[in-house]
Amino acid sequence: MPELPEVETIARTLAPGITGRVITAVHTDCERSVQGSSLEEAKGQRCLVPFRRGKLLIIPFENTGLPSEEQKKGLVFHLRMTGRLIIFPHGTKPHAHTRLRFELDDGNVLFFDDTRKFGFAALISETMLKHWKFWQELGPEPLDIDSELFVSRFQGSRRTIKAMLLDQKVIAGCGNIYADESLFRAGIRPDASDISTARLRKLHQALREVLLESIEACGSSIRDYRMANGDAGSFQNHFRVYGRAKEPCCSCGQPLVSDKIAGRTTVYCPSCQTL
Repeated sequence: MPELPEVETIARTLAPGITGRVITAVHTDCERSVQGSSLEEAKGQRCLVPFRRGKLLIIPFENTGLPSEEQKKGLVFHLRMTGRLIIFPHGTKPHAHTRLRFELDDGNVLFFDDTRKFGFAALISETMLKHWKFWQELGPEPLDIDSELFVSRFQGSRRTIKAMLLDQKVIAGCGNIYADESLFRAGIRPDASDISTARLRKLHQALREVLLESIEACGSSIRDYRMANGDAGSFQNHFRVYGRAKEPCCSCGQPLVSDKIAGRTTVYCPSCQTL
C-alpha cells in the first residue's frame, strides 16, 4: 500500500502536469472505483496544486464563480493497496486495470489504475470534508508535529507500538514499511508497549528521518507503486528490515525475525531491538 512518502511523491510529480489544467472529460471504467456521487461534476473544473493528507491525495478545484465557499469541490483519491495515478499522452488506450480516466485540456489524460479495485476516487466539497468521519479522525502528520505532541499520542498505551504506528487515528500516513523501518532505527521491538518518553522521542526522530529519506528517494517501489510520470521509486534499495526476514541484520549480523504483529507481517532484529 502506498504510504506517506509514496503519496507525497505522487502529489509532487503530479503537480507539473495537472496544476492549472481543466478536466474536459471523465471516463468511469469501473463504478466500484467511485465513492459517493458521479464524478461528472469534475468536468470543466480547473485543477489547483495537488496535496496529501495522511495516505489520501487531494486535487482541489479552482471553483471560480461559486456563490458559496461551502460549494468548493475537488477530487480525493485513496490508492489503498494497488492504486496508481499516472499522466499519459493523448490517445493512450485504457489498460487492463484502468478504472478512471480524466482528459485534460492539453490533450494528456490522468489515469487511475488499480489492480485490486480497493482504491477509490470521490468528488468532495469542503463542507463534506468537515463531516467525513475518516478525514476528521485522521491523526497529526508525523512530519509536522514536534516530539512532545508525538509522545503524548503514544504514551501510556498497552497496545503494541506497531499497532499504534499503523493506526491512522494516532498518526497519519505511516504503514507497514515505515513502521518497521523506524522501529528498527529507534531500537524498539514492534511488540513493545508502554514505551518510555525518551524512547518515544527517539522513535519520533527515527520516523521523521526514514520518511524524509524515502521522499528524497521518491518512495518505495516493491510491486505496484509508481510516480505520476510512471517512474519507480528507489527507497526499497535501502530497507534495513522490511521484507528481509532471515537475512543478516545490517547492524549486528544476526538473522532478522519475521512475526505477525497487529495483523501485519513484521520484520525486526531481536538483538538490536528491545522491549
